[in-house]
Amino acid sequence: MGALQSVPGHPEYADLAEKTGFSFEQISVLHKRFKQLSHNEQTLRRDHFNEIPDLSCNPIRSQIIEAFFDQRNFHQNSEGKVQEIGFEEFLVVMSHFRPPSLHMTDDQRESVRKEKLRFLFNMHDTDNDGTITLEEYRHVVEELLSHSGALGRETAKSIADAAMLEVASISMGHMEPDEFYEGITFEHFLKLLSTFEIESRMNIRFLNMDTPTLCK
Repeated sequence: MGALQSVPGHPEYADLAEKTGFSFEQISVLHKRFKQLSHNEQTLRRDHFNEIPDLSCNPIRSQIIEAFFDQRNFHQNSEGKVQEIGFEEFLVVMSHFRPPSLHMTDDQRESVRKEKLRFLFNMHDTDNDGTITLEEYRHVVEELLSHSGALGRETAKSIADAAMLEVASISMGHMEPDEFYEGITFEHFLKLLSTFEIESRMNIRFLNMDTPTLCK
């Protein structure tokens, strides 16, 4: 899978740069991080991500890790999960966190925005049914709210349920008492985040393996 055997300037780098938008220098840096994470193996497994200090403190670490093994994020029109990834797959997933170029057209910027939002949507649509259900949404909210210990699980659950009702009212408008909101579709997701500037805010900070991070 996607193992890299070249140095900057070789065709493999040019192909990866075309696919991801990273420069040769950025690809070289990310390749070093990949080899460091994989202990110089050709592929990464989920357990390798357990060695990333900053990631260990993230309340949705499991969703972030799974995103790297979700074939929906590989730009290959595939579905399902894999057990290991090569450097190419790693780089393609990392490209979702790359800020947009200052020289992009409005259409290109909108395309990048939708791609990032699709990545986020996939992260929370864990069963790949095209909908973020109440259970999936509740799990994320509970993880985020209860991670600090300030709120108990039941309180976090109540907040998640209330938030989902708010999402339903925004997405569907008026609902009859007997109507059931099945969950957030990607179209609803785009509507909910229409005013959120995701392009430059979606980033990742776990590539530095040198400094231990203590979770608070």
